[in-house]
Amino acid sequence: MIGNGAGKTLVGNISFSPEGTFSAYKIDLAIGPFTEHFLSMRPFRCLEGPDKHWCHVPYPYALQRKVSVGDLTDLEYDLLFIHKGATEYGINMWNGVYYQLRIDGDRLVGELHEMDMGLLAVPPAEGELRPVTDKDIHQAEPDSHWLPRLVIE
Repeated sequence: MIGNGAGKTLVGNISFSPEGTFSAYKIDLAIGPFTEHFLSMRPFRCLEGPDKHWCHVPYPYALQRKVSVGDLTDLEYDLLFIHKGATEYGINMWNGVYYQLRIDGDRLVGELHEMDMGLLAVPPAEGELRPVTDKDIHQAEPDSHWLPRLVIE
């Protein structure tokens, strides 16, 4: 679920399968209240807010889709978005939304960070599965965005 403090929006389902020291996961964003948009010559599925739209950006490179207590990165990469003004025609890749996840009891909570998605325009080096680093993401003011938290329950 993604929330804005006033309520929650269910955006998909996720299932985890324990496999030793990690869990494989499958994510399905098909049930969410997404609408189809054609932005900057590409199709996007967007959550429409009053002033901003949150458009899902499928991670374009290889992911193992595995997480562990100390590493939730693959799931963070599967939950990338770009925000745009509700009346804007296109998208700007520097308006990236990255939810940095942490374990909170029996759920995962993602705090909104901003990033320039342009760094994903070029494929990472062979074997490099984690091109986004801590220096690439910046914590955002929660009140400055429509959907400041992501919760997986």
